[in-house]
Amino acid sequence: MGYAALPWVDTHCHLDADEFEADRDAVVQRARDASIQQIVIPAVAPANFETVRALAQFHGLGYALGIHPMYVQGAGAQALQSLQDALRQHRGDPRLVAVGEIGLDFFVPGLDRALQEDVLAGQLALAREHGLPVLLHSRRAVDRLLMHLRRAGVNGGIAHAFNGSAQQARAFLDLGFRLGFGGAMTFERALQIRRLAAELPADALVLETDAPDIPPQWLYRKAAERAEGAAIGARNEPAELPRIALALAGLRGWSAEETAAVTAANARAALPRLAPLMP
Repeated sequence: MGYAALPWVDTHCHLDADEFEADRDAVVQRARDASIQQIVIPAVAPANFETVRALAQFHGLGYALGIHPMYVQGAGAQALQSLQDALRQHRGDPRLVAVGEIGLDFFVPGLDRALQEDVLAGQLALAREHGLPVLLHSRRAVDRLLMHLRRAGVNGGIAHAFNGSAQQARAFLDLGFRLGFGGAMTFERALQIRRLAAELPADALVLETDAPDIPPQWLYRKAAERAEGAAIGARNEPAELPRIALALAGLRGWSAEETAAVTAANARAALPRLAPLMP
């Protein structure tokens, strides 16, 4: 099955990651060869705001600015002010499509939950002030995150790497969000994710890689294999998106063409500034 001219959109890729340092331009070219029409690069801390912006400008991509919950403690007391300054400075940049990656992470031990929530609330307020949607990170914190979203009244966005319940999925949809599905969906044992991908309304779904992370099944390496040096091929990248999308197509009984068209339309709806950036 060919992918030429299909409007694939990778709504979440950390193109600035060190894993891409040696061949970043080639990674982007492989994405273009795979008919990836647009990629969104989220920031994780003020230290990489300018990096993701510059990459987006250079490669003709979209980007988001935000403070990831795992980086909150190291971002410093001025982090929110840094985000405000950057959003003001680049408010006219058509490639700035969202505030992100932001959210809550109650999975990683040792992270300050109260600080995460304070910074999240501040970032949601900034997103509302600037009229931007948000790219959300959540691990073992979905209900708490939903509480903040209801309070903040932001302009929708994407719940990245969604792995919640059907009830939580509906709560996000009721608030105007789309849900991100990627490599995790390709594992046959990921029953809950695959069930949701198959059963949620069509307009709920967007595709993502989270590259270089969350590799699909065919790139995954077990811990023992990684320890033995079998890391080659384990890195995820945007060019894998069409093959990931086939998992969604199979679960829903869609063609590749329908899968691309529906998920691209959903991406544009979730992130309205993407539309002028696509062919």
